[in-house]
Amino acid sequence: MGCARWLALGGLLALAGLLQARLLLPQQAGFGECDRFFYAGTPPAGLATEAHVRICQRFAGSERFATLYSPGHRIPVFSAFRAARPASRSAEQRGLLEPQIDDPDSNLEEVIDEAEAVSSVNNLGSKQALRADYVDSDYEVGQLYPFPLDSDPQTPAFPLTNSVPMTRSFRERWHMNLNSLMDRALIPHCGDGKDLYILTGAVPSEHKVKDKVTIPQFVWLAACCAVPGGGWAMGFIKHTQASDVIEDVMLRDLEKLLPHKPQLFQDNCGETEQDTEKMKKILEVVNQVQDEERSLQSQESISPLHSTQSQRSALISPEAPPEGGGSFLGQVLGFLATPFIKLFQIIYYLVTVALRNTVHLLWFVAKQVMNTVESCLCRLGEATVSYLVAIGHELVSIPWKVLKVVAKVIRAFLRILCCLLKAVCRALSIPLRVLVDVATFPVYTVGAIPIVCKDIAVGLGGTLSLLFDTAFGTMGGLFQIVFSVFKRIGYKITLDNSGEL
Repeated sequence: MGCARWLALGGLLALAGLLQARLLLPQQAGFGECDRFFYAGTPPAGLATEAHVRICQRFAGSERFATLYSPGHRIPVFSAFRAARPASRSAEQRGLLEPQIDDPDSNLEEVIDEAEAVSSVNNLGSKQALRADYVDSDYEVGQLYPFPLDSDPQTPAFPLTNSVPMTRSFRERWHMNLNSLMDRALIPHCGDGKDLYILTGAVPSEHKVKDKVTIPQFVWLAACCAVPGGGWAMGFIKHTQASDVIEDVMLRDLEKLLPHKPQLFQDNCGETEQDTEKMKKILEVVNQVQDEERSLQSQESISPLHSTQSQRSALISPEAPPEGGGSFLGQVLGFLATPFIKLFQIIYYLVTVALRNTVHLLWFVAKQVMNTVESCLCRLGEATVSYLVAIGHELVSIPWKVLKVVAKVIRAFLRILCCLLKAVCRALSIPLRVLVDVATFPVYTVGAIPIVCKDIAVGLGGTLSLLFDTAFGTMGGLFQIVFSVFKRIGYKITLDNSGEL
């Protein structure tokens, strides 16, 4: 027996040597090498604070997933996975601790078993949950996403930094939901699952286990399929109440339910290119998973009734005869009474089951009605708020628009005034003599009209006189020429006649 314990301890130490959890420093951005587990390499925006610890979980020299841990609540805020299948529901979990959360000065860079950490880690359990915190309580260590870090199908190892307090029944149903969703809905509708990004987290409540580990109000899961041309995104939540089944929600609705309303995936996982047909098929499988869980809850509620009836039957049934033997009359009465007792038990069972199912049905109907009314009221409230906000924006913008119009009028008036001033300045810059000449121009013009008319008349008279002189001179010249010709002709005739004589 001792040898087996030593072998198991040696195997656990060897496993711890392979599993490494790297804590990111405050000045480091993102999750280091584990950024590849986030869509587009971008962690969720709006969830991380300075009080949280970023962990890049590693195993066998490679990164396995990323975790944002809350030391104040001692539970994870979220963990990020990619193409990861959950472990079998029957697998027994082994948890390992991260020593640097409690002891930042620790030189242990690898996760170790809790028993080994007691003697090697200072302030153990001051900032992270231990298995000892769950002893003598109604809660167990429950993985947000039971992703195995090793290949051991019987006892896989899990880091405790990815666990929250869960009851046994809640843990079994949550892990059953994860296995069903991943195997039947999410991975089959995302190619081979290599482009499937998973975020799972917990929203803390006001209750704690032993005033140390915060009990989650509900756990959630967000899936983003980044297949080109056929991607989708979807969310799921499950409240820690025993009667609640897993619920499917849209990604934006899930973000509204989380603290600080973060953005889980960059660009909402390519919202504009998502495939709605695949989402409808996924929702059909989700409805089947929900029906299976309700059926399982009904069977679990009937099982305690069977055990109670068996005990009651043992009490009501005729007692066995004492060792010394009983009377024949008692045996006959017991034989005759047995059918009536069985009939009473059957009637009691049927009435109890009918009442229980009726109560469950009424509760389910009432819950659906309440959810519908709540959804309608929320939508009505959102629409009213949006309407009032729009009206408020318009009312607030009216004074601004009036001011803009007044400013434009004033600017136009100033421009006109500026133009007038420019005209005046240009007028003042003209020499005085030019202005006098311009002013006296009409006077000179009017006074010059008679002189011009006189000059025109003189010119016309001179022209006419010149024409008359020209005409008379031409006529006189012609007469002189004619006279001279006739005079010569007469002189010649005279000479001829004188010779004849």
